[in-house]
Amino acid sequence: MGTIKAVTVISGDNDVRGFIQFFQNNATGTTHVKGKISGLSPGLHGFHIHALGDTTNGCNSTGPHFNPLKKDHGSPLDDEERHVGDLGNILAGSDGVAEISITDKKIQLSGEHSILGRAVVVHADPDDLGRGGHELSKTTGNAGARVGCGIIGLQSSI
Repeated sequence: MGTIKAVTVISGDNDVRGFIQFFQNNATGTTHVKGKISGLSPGLHGFHIHALGDTTNGCNSTGPHFNPLKKDHGSPLDDEERHVGDLGNILAGSDGVAEISITDKKIQLSGEHSILGRAVVVHADPDDLGRGGHELSKTTGNAGARVGCGIIGLQSSI
């Protein structure tokens, strides 16, 4: 199988809406994340995979960041020490829309640490990538409230 696809529909506070698609390339071992989220305040927003695909209490029931390897929070670009679910920040323009295009080697759609059935969460504030010195920097990136989320499911190839 060459590519596995997954999708999530994002919803949340104050008309936060969007969709994210995941494309795992089995040949390269990378997963491409792309999509669009609207209704955000302009600027950077923490963007993570959380451990639970549970939205019974909105985005608050999605649990902590997906961290099966028990590492500290970090940057997906610069750090080997990071949660599997750490995807850094997305940038919303002055129109409140974030266009997302991320390629990552840690998140997978199959295997022992699959993100299927887990949740994507968009936070109110920027992720400090574990470098902010705040008591939450090494666990959450001090990214603030959860303003949007969605559960990740397999996408049809049709």
